[in-house]
Amino acid sequence: MTEDELISGCIRKEAKCQKQLFDLYAGRLFGVCLRYARNRGDAEDILQDAFIKIFDKISQFKKEGSFEGWMKRIAVNTALKKYSVSRYRQEVTDSDKIGQLEISMDETVYSQLGEKELLKMIQDLPEGYRLVFNLYVMEGFQHNEIAEMLNIQPGTSRSQLVKARMMLQKQILEIQKQNCDEII
Repeated sequence: MTEDELISGCIRKEAKCQKQLFDLYAGRLFGVCLRYARNRGDAEDILQDAFIKIFDKISQFKKEGSFEGWMKRIAVNTALKKYSVSRYRQEVTDSDKIGQLEISMDETVYSQLGEKELLKMIQDLPEGYRLVFNLYVMEGFQHNEIAEMLNIQPGTSRSQLVKARMMLQKQILEIQKQNCDEII
């Protein structure tokens, strides 16, 4: 079945087409949800909510751009709504205590980190940092777009990205130190 046939079937609310669409895209969208979620359970909830919205709004897809991109945007927006702006703002003020770090990285640390370790590091970021990091680095949004999505200032988006990167660098540095200690 072609993508257009699947979309048409989903518009008609045909369970067979909905299942096929879910089976076809759930894995890729789950990866997006995992980047925004704190854990696998939250990611599963976000994915489920995203598919409910996708099936509900599929008739609004205008075939301008890719269908997968349209669904990905819904998944991202669903994840953003899960983490409310009030919790985000609280984290911004609570985590402003992080100092500036100048860190030089050993490239071997990056090569030793697996996808699961990197994903876990991103998931462990405070929600505000994680949202901005994912939107900027993974999704390619600009700071003014992120600011609009999260109802913050573009400067706050930039600041949160810097702090997220610093936290990730600090975690990587700790892994590097542990690896050096194990060698010695």
